[in-house]
Amino acid sequence: MAKNWIKGVLATAFLLLPTTVWGQVKLNVDTLQCHIVSFSVAGLMPLGGSNSEGLKGGNMKDLYDGPYLDFALEWMYKFQNNWLLTCDADLWFNSDNLRDRAERMGIYNSRGTLMSESGLDGVVLAQNRGIAVRAGFGKIIPVLPKDPNSGIMLKLSGGWFMHKTVFTQDMNEGEIAQLSGDYGKLYDHLRNGMILTEGIGFAYMSNYRTYINVKLMLELSQCISWSSRPYIIDNLMDIKGKDNSRYIDHMVGLRLTWMFPITGRTSYDYYYY
Repeated sequence: MAKNWIKGVLATAFLLLPTTVWGQVKLNVDTLQCHIVSFSVAGLMPLGGSNSEGLKGGNMKDLYDGPYLDFALEWMYKFQNNWLLTCDADLWFNSDNLRDRAERMGIYNSRGTLMSESGLDGVVLAQNRGIAVRAGFGKIIPVLPKDPNSGIMLKLSGGWFMHKTVFTQDMNEGEIAQLSGDYGKLYDHLRNGMILTEGIGFAYMSNYRTYINVKLMLELSQCISWSSRPYIIDNLMDIKGKDNSRYIDHMVGLRLTWMFPITGRTSYDYYYY
């Protein structure tokens, strides 16, 4: 009887003791597989280069003052394992940045101006323009434990590019005959070729807000180009005729991109047990 009473007291005491119930949370985060469209802005700086004919003053850094302002549109397809397929098109430019123009072109007068047809000093801007179309691939390496869609981003892409000098005249001061029509093509240094771009940065895709999806990347580009004109004039490079040189140029840029995943934002599922 005594033993049974002791057992009953112990059982009752055990039931009345404060206990802690541990609950485990299983957190499943979606790793998105989706299309992403993006808009980006970048600052590009030419780093110099070389050319096959050893010409002085012919590479992009010699031709144009930097930096360039660049705008781009990009499409990406993100796989669930965070590999990326990419395609982008961008435009870069700077305002009135052709270097050594009077010495290059040989059409300026003794006052360092261009004479218009009205007899007045003509107003002309010599602006660099460049476009590129590239395709490539990349990878997002997650570093945030609760967000596998964000992390260090690596990217490699290549494609076609073109750059030239665009002459813009103020017609209120009269037309400048030497730069009108096909004459301007003698001085515009139109070139096209291949571009290869490597990028490293960080991509952030929010789990809670659809429109907070950004990436910041440092990019390096190598450009190989040839002249597209049958005849050019550049006294600084000592060319009056076909430019047969092959140009290799290097650029560095910092790009900020705003991304829009078409499937929407990521989500969480919680399980308690």
